[in-house]
Amino acid sequence: MILRSLLVATLIAGPLHAMAAQGTATTLDLTMPPGANFDKGEFRLWLPVNAGPVQGVLALVPGSNGDGRPQVADTVWQVFATRHNLALIGVRFTDKVHDQSFIEDYVNVSRGSGQALLDAMASFAASAHHAELASAPLLLWGMSAGGQFNYEFVNWKPERVIAFVVNKGGIYYTALTSQAARNVPGILFIGGKDLDSRVSTITGLFAVNRRGGALWALAEEPGAGHIVGRSRDVALLLYEDALSTRVDPLHPTELKSVAERSGFLGDLKTRTYKAVPEGRIPTESTGWLLSERIAKAWQAMMTDRPFD
Repeated sequence: MILRSLLVATLIAGPLHAMAAQGTATTLDLTMPPGANFDKGEFRLWLPVNAGPVQGVLALVPGSNGDGRPQVADTVWQVFATRHNLALIGVRFTDKVHDQSFIEDYVNVSRGSGQALLDAMASFAASAHHAELASAPLLLWGMSAGGQFNYEFVNWKPERVIAFVVNKGGIYYTALTSQAARNVPGILFIGGKDLDSRVSTITGLFAVNRRGGALWALAEEPGAGHIVGRSRDVALLLYEDALSTRVDPLHPTELKSVAERSGFLGDLKTRTYKAVPEGRIPTESTGWLLSERIAKAWQAMMTDRPFD
């Protein structure tokens, strides 16, 4: 277990709080001033033990007005980050008070919250003495409003994103994303027992962008409501394979493009998959999957069977 039984020393330096277990991992906290579309913007960085230059950042974005900072202590994320030489950043955004609280303004990242995340990474780069954090590419994890934030961030700064997920969220500001955003591998998760409005919204976003060639899959977990469920298990496969496909450890900021024909197609009606065929690539009622092992996990989720 990583850090579970270790004592953590806390140092306070103005708005930046540094917490480091001696000889182990490093944790830094940062609070940003309110922005145009958010009230609180708070971030926590976690770096693995004796971390050299990291090849990317895994951002953990929670549900509506939630606090993702404690998620950096989750040993699943820590082990994954250590194995792949990543930093973790837990994110907390809250809205300013407004009449319709179910509509999160801060997920509209182009209005300020997205830049706040990038500014936090730049600040951490200096305070943690890891200059590469300022320009590191991102893996985006999020549940509910966190997935909404991810979707809008990919459309805003696709060149910064290795791969992303949308996870059962309900409110989005963009329908058809840019071509560059559609070229970022992603999985859009829906729960078979979630609100109809969430299911239909995400399904519609997927359909319009997939018709435009988006390298995305739609993944339904039949028995899931508005919960993470098994989405993290599938997302970890996506992140791992996207890292190996898109990131050159010597030049991590120069993300490699993905060839559509290198992937697999999931049939949304039959819930089967196959390698992308020669000739015209069908987009109607199909999802695109980066690798066969992701396709197998996708099929297991869609058919409510155990993972291999």
